[in-house]
Amino acid sequence: MGDQMQVIVEKLNQEPFRRNYNLISFDSLEPLQLLQLLSDVLGEIDPKHAVDIREELPEQTAKRMLNLLGILKYKPPGTVSDLSAFRQGLVTGSKAVIHPVLHWLLQRTNELKTRAYLARFLVKLEVPAEFLQDDTVADFNKQYEELMEAFKNLHKEHEQLKISGLSTAEIRRDISAMEEEKDQLAKRVERLKKRVETVQNHQRMLEIARQLRLEKEREESLAQQKQEQKSQLFHAEQRLQRAQVQLKEMQHMVADSKPESLMKKLEEEINFNSYLVNEKLPREMESKKTSVYFLQKLVAEPAMTQADLTALESEIEEVTAQMNQLIEKRIITYEPADSKFSMYRQQASIISRKKEAKAEELQAAKEEMSSLEKQVEQKNSQAHGLGGSEVLTEDEFKQYVSRLRSKNTLYKRRRQEVAEITAEYGILQRTEELLRQRHQATQQQLQAIEEKKGISGYSYTQEELERVSAVKSEMDEVKGQTLDNMSEMVKKLNAMVAEKKASLAPVIKELRQLRQTCQELTQECDEKKMQYDSCAAGLETNRSALEQEVKGLLEECAQEESNYRYINCMKRSLEVQLQRAKEEMKAYVSPDPQERRRAVRDQYTRIILEQENLGKKLREKQKVVRESHGPNMKQMKMWQDFEKLMECKRECFLKQQNQAFFFQIIQEGGKDRLVL
Repeated sequence: MGDQMQVIVEKLNQEPFRRNYNLISFDSLEPLQLLQLLSDVLGEIDPKHAVDIREELPEQTAKRMLNLLGILKYKPPGTVSDLSAFRQGLVTGSKAVIHPVLHWLLQRTNELKTRAYLARFLVKLEVPAEFLQDDTVADFNKQYEELMEAFKNLHKEHEQLKISGLSTAEIRRDISAMEEEKDQLAKRVERLKKRVETVQNHQRMLEIARQLRLEKEREESLAQQKQEQKSQLFHAEQRLQRAQVQLKEMQHMVADSKPESLMKKLEEEINFNSYLVNEKLPREMESKKTSVYFLQKLVAEPAMTQADLTALESEIEEVTAQMNQLIEKRIITYEPADSKFSMYRQQASIISRKKEAKAEELQAAKEEMSSLEKQVEQKNSQAHGLGGSEVLTEDEFKQYVSRLRSKNTLYKRRRQEVAEITAEYGILQRTEELLRQRHQATQQQLQAIEEKKGISGYSYTQEELERVSAVKSEMDEVKGQTLDNMSEMVKKLNAMVAEKKASLAPVIKELRQLRQTCQELTQECDEKKMQYDSCAAGLETNRSALEQEVKGLLEECAQEESNYRYINCMKRSLEVQLQRAKEEMKAYVSPDPQERRRAVRDQYTRIILEQENLGKKLREKQKVVRESHGPNMKQMKMWQDFEKLMECKRECFLKQQNQAFFFQIIQEGGKDRLVL
C-alpha cells in the first residue's frame, strides 16, 4: 500500500496535474476530495468527465465513474459481493477503493486516453430487436455498423502512419522536389509544343501519335495479360505434373502391394495411434497438469526468502534420508519368493521404456519426414519461381542422361569445327597482315610518284571524295526509306481509324438509345428520391422522439437501479447490525456464565471496571506525588547546594595543592643556587 501511494503521489505531482502532494497530505484527504481527485484524473483521460462533483448527486457521480471505468476495462478485485462493496466504496469515497483505481489509471494514462477516444465512436448502441424489424431502422443500423468498421480501418491506418516515422519535413522536401520536376517537365512540354507548331499538319500528327500511344499501351496490357496467363498455365501444368507423379507413385505402391500388406500397415498405424492416444498422451497430459498445478501453487505462494529456502532444503534432506532408510528396510526384508515377480516387473518396465523410446523415435521420425516434405515443397516452389523444373524421376533422369550424351557428342563435333575455324582464322589474319603491309608499301610508292609529278595528295583526295559520295548516297537512301515507312504507317493508321469508326458506329447508335433511357431513369430516380427523403425526414423525427423517450426511461431506470442498490446495501448493513444485536441479546440472556462473558456488554463492562480501577490507582499516585512534591523539591535544593559546596571545596583543594607544588619547586631551586 505504501508503494502504491508513493506511485500515486509521484504521478499527481507531475504534468498535467501539478498537485504538490506528499504522502501525509495525500493520506489526509477527505472522501469528497478523493472523489474530486478521481474525477479530475478521469477528466484528463476523457474531457467530458472534467466536472465538479459538488454540482451533481452522489449517485450520478458514481454512475458516471462506473460507466467510464467499464469502458476503460477496469476490473475490480474480488467476487460479486466485492463488486457491490466496490460500488458502495466509490459512492462513499473509500480510500481502499479509490487508491487502487488511481494507481491503475495513472500508470497507463496515454493508453487509456486512446481507449476513451475510441470508445466515443466504437461503443455500439444496442437497438432492441423489435425496432430492428423496421426496414428503415435496420438500414440505419447497418450503415452505422459500416461506418464504425470504416472508422476502425482509418484509425489503424493512422496509427501505422504514425509508427512508420515519415516526418513532415521529408514530405515537404519530396513535394518541393516533385514541384520542381513538374515545372521542368512543363517547360520541356512548352518547348516541344513550339517546335511541333512549325511542322505542317501537326494537330493530325499529334492525334495519330496519341492513338498510337494508346494502342501501344493496350498492346502492353495485352502482353502483360498474356504473360500472366502463361505463368498461370505453367503453374497449372506443374501442379498437374505433381499430381500425375503422385498418382503414379500411388499406383505403383498399390500395384506392388497386396491386401494383406496394406492391412498389416494399417493395423500397425492403428496400433501406434491407439498407443499414443490411450497411453502416451494421457501420461504426458497428466504430467503437464501436475507441473501446471505445482507452478500455480508456487505462484500463489508469497515470495520465498533465504530462510524459507534453507528450511526447504533441510526438509528435502530429511525426506531423502527417510526414503533411503525405507529402501534399506525393503532390501533387508526382501523375500526370495518375490524374486520371480520382481524379475517379471523389471522386464515389463524395461519393455515399456523401450516401447516409449521407440514411440518417441517414430514420432520424431514422422515429424522430421513432414518437415522434410515441407522443405521439398518450398524448394520446388522456389525452383518454379526461379524458372526451374520439377525433380526428375528415374525414367526422366535416364532420358535426360541419353539427351546429355547426344548433346555431348554434338558438343565435341562443334568444338572440333570451332578449332578448325580458329586455325583458318589465324591463317586469314596473317594473310590480312601481309596484304596490309603490301598496301602500305604501294601507298608509299604512289605518294613518291605523286611528289615527283607535282600532284601530292591526289589519291587521298580522290578516296575522300568517293567515301563522302558513298555516305551521301546511303543517307539519301535511308531518308527515302524513312519517308516511305512514315507514309506507309500513316496509311495504316488511317485505315485502322476508319475500321474502328465503322466498327463503333452501331455501338454509338445503341449508346444514344441507352443515354435516352438513362435520362428517363434518372428523372424517375430523382422523383423517387424526393419521396424517400420526405418519408425519411418523417421517420427521423419519429425516431428522435422515440430516442428521447427511451433515453429518459433509461436514465430513470438507471436512477432507480442505483437507488435500489444503495437501499440494498443499507439493508445488508442493517441486517448485519440486527444480527449482531440478536447475538448480543442471546448471549446476555443466556444462563451460561461462559456465554455471558462473550457478550459485548460484559466485555465493555469489564474493560470499564479495569479502566476505573486504573484511574483510581493513578489518582492515588498523583495525590502522593503532590503531597511529597514540596519536601522533595526542598531536598533536591539541599542536594544541589551540597553539590556546589563540595565543588567549591574541590577547587580550593586543587588550588592549594598547586601552590604547594610551585613553592616546593622554588625552594629546591634556591638550594641549588646556594650549593653553587
